[in-house]
Amino acid sequence: MIKELKEDDFIVSKTDLKGRLTYTNKIFIDISEYSESELLGKPHNILRHPDMPKAIFKYLWETIPQKKEVFAFIINRTKNDNAYWVYANITASIDEKGNIIGYYSVRRKPNPKALESIIELYKKMIEVEKSSGVDASFEVLTDILKEKGVSYDEYIISLQG
Repeated sequence: MIKELKEDDFIVSKTDLKGRLTYTNKIFIDISEYSESELLGKPHNILRHPDMPKAIFKYLWETIPQKKEVFAFIINRTKNDNAYWVYANITASIDEKGNIIGYYSVRRKPNPKALESIIELYKKMIEVEKSSGVDASFEVLTDILKEKGVSYDEYIISLQG
């Protein structure tokens, strides 16, 4: 079953440098179908859905350590094998000396029209990933960006609208 966020829902989470959850808000807990104690200290990828291309996470983990934010459409899997889509904004958490001390993500309901494009794109990326690996999967995305003449950020933000 696909669960949907409400228009005014915001999922918030924080992780340490290794991606282990250190904070989750109530909306995150409710939609994930886990309890807070089942989430805190666990890797954020406890929610990884098999329909989510690894190449998107590779891009994310190459970008946020540079103190750049990432926007992405992500499908997550709940404790009870349900799924939900989010439009995520992920950033590094910085201390007063400018050091990265963790990561912070705010997610909201994605534009349904955007998901039409993203679901098809992710299907292609997963197919390529299975046969040719993560880098080849990311090339599927970069080829679309080149064709459209836009950056990753411009593409993702334009889809959300």
